[in-house]
Amino acid sequence: MFEGLIEEKTHRRRVNRRDVMALLAEGEGLRIEFKRHFSSPEKIAKEMIAFANTKGGTILFGVDDDGSVFGLHSEKSELSEIEHVSKFLCDPPVAIACDVIPWSGHKDIIAVTVLPSENRPHTLVEYDSSGKRVTDGPKTGFVRVKDKSMQASKEVMSVMRSRRSDAPPLRIAIGYNERALFKYLEEHERITVQEFADLVNISRRRASKILVDLVRAGTVFLHTVETAEYFSLAE
Repeated sequence: MFEGLIEEKTHRRRVNRRDVMALLAEGEGLRIEFKRHFSSPEKIAKEMIAFANTKGGTILFGVDDDGSVFGLHSEKSELSEIEHVSKFLCDPPVAIACDVIPWSGHKDIIAVTVLPSENRPHTLVEYDSSGKRVTDGPKTGFVRVKDKSMQASKEVMSVMRSRRSDAPPLRIAIGYNERALFKYLEEHERITVQEFADLVNISRRRASKILVDLVRAGTVFLHTVETAEYFSLAE
């Protein structure tokens, strides 16, 4: 068993053949991803980041999208690549644990367990053509939505940052903009950032900050779906 960034004192049950059978039967979803083989490092990093930023999950290598098992011949090289991705293409590094499950015909399945993280948001580390790490510009994060890993919006990234232990304290005041928002949501149930900005005639940036602060305060919910993102009143 390979342990990536899991501390030695952390105890967990290994993923076994029975677990894999259950994951195959369940299919890809919020916490399960199938990979026939190790594809590009960036794509694997994207999946790790999405799981770490959401509720954690398992990536099965050696399995096609439809659940067909093909297995892997060179699990040692795959494990090395997986470890490299978790440490050097994810910022901060993503904690993982890997299990090699013997399957058939000298082929194996690798189960990569990604833990839900307390250091969210994790973002993708990018390098330029010379191999130098890119430090300028916005960083790209991902979240898991149903069976897909999607790029996180600025609002989702802000909410994740606000929930870290080192986040600044929340200061919020309920004024005209907030009251107009609550009234609109009572009548229409949902609103996007741009719709809120248009409603009270403020910049999108300011509208985003107000909505994120209200999410932090627990008065508004942020919903991320495959085709859109919207806010609603907390129940």
